[in-house]
Amino acid sequence: MALHRLPAEPATATQVLSRDTPPVLRIEPGDRVVVESLDAWGHLERQATPGAVTPYRFPHRRGHALTGPIEVAGAVPGDVLAVRFESFEPADWGWTRAGRPDDAFTRSLGLEGTEPAWLLWDLDGAAATGTNQYGHVVRLAPFLGVVGLPPAEPGEHSTTPPRSAGGGNIDCRELTAGSTLFLPVTVPGAQLHLGDGHAAQGDGEVGGTAIECGMTSTLTVDLVRDAPLDTIHAVTPTARITFGFDADLNRATAEALGAMLTWLQQLHGLERATALALAGSVVDLRVTQIANQTWGVHAVLALDAVGTAAATLG
Repeated sequence: MALHRLPAEPATATQVLSRDTPPVLRIEPGDRVVVESLDAWGHLERQATPGAVTPYRFPHRRGHALTGPIEVAGAVPGDVLAVRFESFEPADWGWTRAGRPDDAFTRSLGLEGTEPAWLLWDLDGAAATGTNQYGHVVRLAPFLGVVGLPPAEPGEHSTTPPRSAGGGNIDCRELTAGSTLFLPVTVPGAQLHLGDGHAAQGDGEVGGTAIECGMTSTLTVDLVRDAPLDTIHAVTPTARITFGFDADLNRATAEALGAMLTWLQQLHGLERATALALAGSVVDLRVTQIANQTWGVHAVLALDAVGTAAATLG
């Protein structure tokens, strides 16, 4: 299969999701792509001081600075796109900004009337550590926050909320190297968009941003027609994952858990109520992010969570 390189430059950049954006690269299923992306805001230069304004890729920022779209030959709605993340190389600097909107949630945290707080990070990919201006050192686990396809509806759509159709700004910290994300195809050619590199993030992305950074991502993109689910899901080196997205946390949770019950039924030949009983012992529910207008929840089933008596005795 072919290897392609897609640099982060004006001709390959977009900040909206649209089925009408001309593709910047066309690949065959099974091809590998090395994709460069700027940080989420599209900084062209490192900030010298916290909050300093530097040039942006888009002078009038509307959304995430993304690379793409990538057209996948032959992809049509009804197919499932499999995006396998082979490696992530973060840039040598990044930033975090905690500045949530002034709403009831922010006030409940005791942050009413406060100014945004910034952390500037030196990133050491070889050591897998990041150090901020206060000397705090954290372990890196890089991934892309935005991996998605445009909605089927025409027009330009915001990159901010993740969507059950097409994904996008999922911000799931589990999707590190070695993981495969499965996205039901929404439009002909799939039109894959990538970006929003995160050097590290906690579940929830509670402050509104992670360690935002530029990223060089190597991935393999394929089409599958035998995916276990027709909704967004993933397989990581350690787990199976299903997702739910909704402005209501209950509905997002039900979406993620419902998909996992379907997967458990398929894996173990269970009635749905029995799958729920088993899930109570082996499935973790995690809040993916609370930062993007739409709640994200993911259900996690460890690959080794359920064995069989025969396997145990054998």
